[in-house]
Amino acid sequence: MCELMSIAATAVFVWISFRAKRAGHPAGAASATALAFLGASLMWSVDCVQSLLAGEGLLDLSVADAALGFVVVFAGVALFSVLRLREARRASRAAVS
Repeated sequence: MCELMSIAATAVFVWISFRAKRAGHPAGAASATALAFLGASLMWSVDCVQSLLAGEGLLDLSVADAALGFVVVFAGVALFSVLRLREARRASRAAVS
């Protein structure tokens, strides 16, 4: 389940990044968050393939795995928030100077 959630979060933040770039806004926070979720997705893809090769199911759809996915998505959104606030602070400092 965390694999599916991280793939979905990657897609959402890539979309946010492209929309921000198209609108002429800074997209560094969205791009960095998308890369973080992409890394998580790749990591869990390797884990899913390893589980499949070990004779288990491809995806773990348990409640514990869903909880892990929610924690990872929450952490990614927190990362995005911190990076976005930093972008806004730098932009306001540059406007004052």
